[in-house]
Amino acid sequence: MKAMLVAPRVGEEKRGKPLFPPLSLMTLAALTPEDVEVDLVDEAVQPIDFDTEADIIGITATTAAANRAYEIADQFRQRGKPVVIGGIHATALPEEAATHADAVVVGEAEGKWQRLISDLRHGALQKIYSDDTRPDPACIPAPRRELIRDKDYLFAYTVQTTRGCPFNCSFCSVTSFFGRTYRTRPVEAVVKEVKSLPETLLLFVDDNIMGQPAYARRLFEAITPLSRKWLGQASLSMLKHPELIELAAKSGCKGLFVGMETLSDSTLKSIGKTINRRSDYEDVVKRLHDVGIAILASFIFGFDDDDPSVFEKTVEFVNRARLDAAQFAILTPFPGTRVFKELESEGRIIDKNWDHYDGAHVVYKPARLKPEVLLEGLKNAYREVYSTASILRRLGPAIKTSFVSILLNVAYRQRITRWLKALGVYQPPNNSQPEGATP
Repeated sequence: MKAMLVAPRVGEEKRGKPLFPPLSLMTLAALTPEDVEVDLVDEAVQPIDFDTEADIIGITATTAAANRAYEIADQFRQRGKPVVIGGIHATALPEEAATHADAVVVGEAEGKWQRLISDLRHGALQKIYSDDTRPDPACIPAPRRELIRDKDYLFAYTVQTTRGCPFNCSFCSVTSFFGRTYRTRPVEAVVKEVKSLPETLLLFVDDNIMGQPAYARRLFEAITPLSRKWLGQASLSMLKHPELIELAAKSGCKGLFVGMETLSDSTLKSIGKTINRRSDYEDVVKRLHDVGIAILASFIFGFDDDDPSVFEKTVEFVNRARLDAAQFAILTPFPGTRVFKELESEGRIIDKNWDHYDGAHVVYKPARLKPEVLLEGLKNAYREVYSTASILRRLGPAIKTSFVSILLNVAYRQRITRWLKALGVYQPPNNSQPEGATP
């Protein structure tokens, strides 16, 4: 028996080298019975062979890739191939996914995928595979990395140590997919996996690697002797613990992705992100920089309290706080999130073309911003933050974090340039020296 696992591309335009490979499919391959041959195709780096001899096609998709996932599924089904669709979008809208697939996996695949393969062999494939139990992270196998080419990705070596998040922010789909309880892999299993990887920069893909401080301490202490450099994600609340930050730095942490989201405390309260307080932002940045950890902060534009001043205020903060890098996005009401339900009930969702659910399109009616102003504000924020002047101003003092900081800024500047060109609105970043700047 043979299975083909497919990760659809997002968008029509090639966006350069992808950040990382599809870890979910590499893990799914490791869950597949040993007598099933597995072929993994990441459409971002290679074409799909629609004439494959595979006995089943497995497709995973985010919302932004859902339409392409359905196109792929329809083509394979026309060729008589059974198709199963899973992932975060199918979990939110299983009935929609079921119109394009012979089976839909809702939620995490552990247990369900093995049962599905057995049912297929016995000619008893079910339409929906779903249950209320959460898999034990101790059962998460090491991903089958031999199925991808390392050179195709900026960060080829990704590791997951935990699943779940208790915060349930209104715009985030993590909780609806992984649940509100942190589940942790055995530290010994993580250490074994890390030891098996080449001695290059690692990326821990956990939504909050410090979400359970006691576990994080054990993990950091265990990987410290390995002398590995790594990047990860963390919540602002956990970054208030100096000893935890110091342990992370000692264990090899060189950069953290942190969801700041907004500079407005009232907005933070309304979206359920009460773990963030605007007054803590600069202190956290300094605390990370003091131990040599770079910070990539994310911000979302388009909340109901946002007015046209939000863009300039955010860019000014990024420069003043000397963030190593910043990521901006337009508020996107992903299916399965509270903000989707709220905006839909208010009749404010104006676009359900899933291709546009990528953080770069306005798919709802903003409260205080015209859609064109919101989109232009996003573009201008990126242009300003990744101008030469801004990069020099922010990174000038970043002696300890310079390697990761430079890497992040070069990568983002290249990707933003390609994105703006794809939209047909490219203008070179403003490279003039701002008044009072001290690179």
